[in-house]
Formats: sequence, C-alpha cells, structure tokens
Amino acid sequence: MNSSPLATDPFTLLAAMVLILLLAGLFWAAMASSLKVVPKVSACVALANLLVAGSLAAHALRGVAPDLLTFWGSDAMSLAGLAALRAGMPALSQKPLAWRSGLAIWLCAVGTLATLPYAGDLHPHSGIVYSGLALLAGLAALDTWRQLRSRVKPGLSALLSGPLFIICALLAQRALASFLQGEAYAPDLLDADHSNLAFLWATLAMNLLINATLAFLVLMKLILQIQQLTRQDPLTRVLNRRALQEAIETEHQRMQRGKPYALVMIDMDHFKQLNDSLGHAAGDAALQRLVEVLGHSVRDVDCMGRMGGEEFCVLLPLTDLAGAALVAERMRWTLEQSQFNWQGQPWPLTASFGIAEALPSNANADAVLHRADQGMYRAKAQGRNLVQAREDEG
Repeated sequence: MNSSPLATDPFTLLAAMVLILLLAGLFWAAMASSLKVVPKVSACVALANLLVAGSLAAHALRGVAPDLLTFWGSDAMSLAGLAALRAGMPALSQKPLAWRSGLAIWLCAVGTLATLPYAGDLHPHSGIVYSGLALLAGLAALDTWRQLRSRVKPGLSALLSGPLFIICALLAQRALASFLQGEAYAPDLLDADHSNLAFLWATLAMNLLINATLAFLVLMKLILQIQQLTRQDPLTRVLNRRALQEAIETEHQRMQRGKPYALVMIDMDHFKQLNDSLGHAAGDAALQRLVEVLGHSVRDVDCMGRMGGEEFCVLLPLTDLAGAALVAERMRWTLEQSQFNWQGQPWPLTASFGIAEALPSNANADAVLHRADQGMYRAKAQGRNLVQAREDEG
C-alpha cells in the first residue's frame, strides 16, 4: 500500500506542476521586464511556462469546465508554450527569434485539431498534439545543446540539455503509441495508472531541470557580456589595450612553435587638428568611422584593438612582413577613399601605418610592438598617409 498521496494522485501532481510553472513564469517575467536580463529570451521562457501552466490547469478541469477550454484550449496552449520556448533559444546567441518554425508547427497542429471533434475517440487528437509537442521540444533541445556546446565541455552540454531531450522522447513515445495503438491508447493526464504517473513525475522533474538549465544559460551569457565589456573599448567596440596585448602574447607563444604573425600599428593623421576644428564629438565619430572602414580589411582570425587616443593596432596571425604590408596598404587606400562628414563639414581621413613581423630573436611581444611603433613614426616623419616598416627592415 502506498503511503504517499502524491504517488497515486495525478490531480495533485498536475497542481504541483501548475504551481511550479506559474512561479517560474513570474520569475522569468520579472527577469524580462524589471531586471532587463536578456529580455527577449526571458520573455519567451516566461510565456512558455505560463502557457504550459494554463494548459495543465485547463486539462485538470475536464468534466468541470467547458470542453472548448479543457480540450481544444488546453492543447492549443501547450503547443503555444513549447513554440514560445523554441522561439526564444536562438536569441541567446544574438540571433533573431525563431518564431516562424514554432508558429508553423502550432498552426498545423491546431488547424488539424480544429477539424476533429473532441468527442468519443480521442486518440487522433493525442497523436497530433504529442507529435507537435515532441517536434517543438526537440528543436528547443537542439538549440539548447548548440548554445552549451560552444561554452562548456561536450559532456556537460549533453547533461544540461538532457532534460529537454528527455521531454522530447517522452512526448514522442506518447505520439507514437497514439498512432500505432489507435483506440486502445488514449492517454489522459488524469489517469491513475502507473505509466501515466511515471510520465507525470518525469515531466515534473524535467520542468524543474529545464528552467534550471535555462537560468544557467542566461547566467553564462551575462558573465560573457561582462567579460566582453572588460575587454572592449567602449567608444569603438574593438579590443582595449589590455585585451589586445593578451592576444598578442598568446600569438607570440605560438610563433615560438613555428606560427608567424605580424602587427600593424595605425595612427590617425591630424587628429588634434580635427578635434580643435570640429570638436571632440567629431573626433570620437572619426575614430568610429576609421574602425568601421578598416574593419572591412581584416579577417575573422585577426584582432583589432585601440592602444589609446587615435592609435590602433591590428594583430595578423599566420602573416609575414610582406603580407602585413599588403593588408596595411589596403587599409591605407580604403581609408583615404572613404568619406567623413561632421554636421555637413567634410574632413579627409588618413592614417600612418607601421608594420612588423615577429622574429625568433624577439624575446617578447613588446619587442614586436616597439618595432611596429617605430615603423609608424617613420611613416609620419616621411609625410603621413604611408605604410612603413622600421628603417632596417623596410
């Protein structure tokens, strides 16, 4: 004989799930509206929790409330809840909300349900609903796994995304059974049989773990954003001096294992005159324009950083002096051809470029930076808007 009422009472289990989902929904809603923590994702997760809570609450009222709410309404809300969850996951990686696929699945499932009466044999409805739910849960699980895979070890990413995959499997099993067994299988969440109770317990546990996993993902995103802010120049959005020097140090260690690299030092010409003539706001805008223009000449593997004032540096991995000269000349020409206007006043943008290739004789990365700096000052001394290496290298 079971001493635990929860073990044999599906209504109590449903009520517990509704309460947990409501609390989770309110938590995520506060994250989205008041705290502004990853608002798009938090809003989608809040909506998902609240819709699924509404679906389960409506289901629990079957036989008491109108069938339109407890059958069609419950199914439509559960599908909409998982569609909202699937829609929000890509936003964790600054991608657009994936609402189209979720909406398409929801419309297909709900549209089909609308053509079938909720009376007598319910197994077609069960198959349609659970198929749609399984598909949406599977898409959300894949998105979660992709998010985690890029941030943590493979084993941990599989473990943390596991609850969504388990939910997907549980829903897929019910969908398959509905289609294969027909009238012999018409699952109801209010049934007190052992298989349904096991399903409810598993779903309850997975809902808790899914919300915990999503909270972990959001926390990781916040940590990454904070780390990015500490490594980024606030004006130009390129690396700050410290972050760039760390990247150069790492590349210098690789150079000692046979991987060459080069540096390009950049100093905007006549920056003081620009500030004096047009104001400091114009100077800031000119620096942003310079970064925008030069950014088109660098590869994904290259790093650009602001060393201070109007001085920048570009790290070019796997590049020798000749390659650095080509990149710097392309930058110089592109900048010279660009246009910059401040409140209707045009100003020519040019810069002086110094290049240096890391050599085995360079004891550290600072020596390479110093040589590139000398090349830049040589370019300025020779009239500006030039690309130069140090005199004994050019």
